[in-house]
Amino acid sequence: MLVGIWKRGAQAGLKTAWTLGKIIFPITFILTILQFTPVLPWVTELIAPFMRLIGLPGEAAIPLVLGNALNLYAGIAGILSLELTVKEVFILAVMLSFSHNIFIETGVALRVGVKLWVVLVVRFGLAIISAVLINWLWKGGSETAQYGVIQAKTAVPEGWGEIVLLALQKAAIGVFQLALIVIPLMIVIQFLREKGYMQKLSDRMGPLTRVLGVQPNASSTLVAGLVIGLAYGAGVMIQAVQEDGVSKKDATLVFIFLVACHAIVEDTLIFIPLGIPILPLLLIRLITAFVLTIAVAYVWRRAERTQQKEVTQ
Repeated sequence: MLVGIWKRGAQAGLKTAWTLGKIIFPITFILTILQFTPVLPWVTELIAPFMRLIGLPGEAAIPLVLGNALNLYAGIAGILSLELTVKEVFILAVMLSFSHNIFIETGVALRVGVKLWVVLVVRFGLAIISAVLINWLWKGGSETAQYGVIQAKTAVPEGWGEIVLLALQKAAIGVFQLALIVIPLMIVIQFLREKGYMQKLSDRMGPLTRVLGVQPNASSTLVAGLVIGLAYGAGVMIQAVQEDGVSKKDATLVFIFLVACHAIVEDTLIFIPLGIPILPLLLIRLITAFVLTIAVAYVWRRAERTQQKEVTQ
């Protein structure tokens, strides 16, 4: 019995890792190469005038571009290379919390069934609005940020051969790390599913799903995204949509919630070395996730009721 569960879970994990690997490998490969071309500096220079509108210096575009093109760690590395105030670092941290790893996580969202415009509007919209509000409302934080760690510099590759080799290496490592997480996760999920624990978890998550306006069968997607993030939680999300009958509406609402509040532990704690207040960052993410998702669910229900009335008349 357990061997069968392990086998089915491993098969689901391999299938999911292959699906996500086809997204992660080419994107990581291309973006790694672009780091060593004039493209990223050109994008940074293009964004610089906009940065002043949200209370950031032009060079702060560097961590934003890196964080959105790659991941939070790349964005933090960019922040550590600059001398910024606590307020400026906090604005960057909030923006990157809402909008990072945009290419891979957008690819994941599309696989789940979320529309592209929803992904882009929600992620970039939250990042920009939060930055404007923080810049407008917070009058403090003018002291220079004191970073708590020193980032080791990696050797710069020489020539296109080494650059391509580095890109292949990073892409392969990214897929391998994904598989190391996704396959065991899917085995555990398969065990919980076949033993009936997922149903019990769904029942206990009932109050949260009701508040958010989604069905209980979306609970596994919520838990996965909250704990391990959008990219790594995508395996559970994709399987939930395919096997648990999670509707596209619920998948979209859950994704909107998780955009504001995913990998809640890791994505909050990794900002500690930047010397910014962590609790406000966490609260901003949680409050935004609940308010935005509840508001969208309410508007969606109203639109559905209006449509039903028109049909019946």
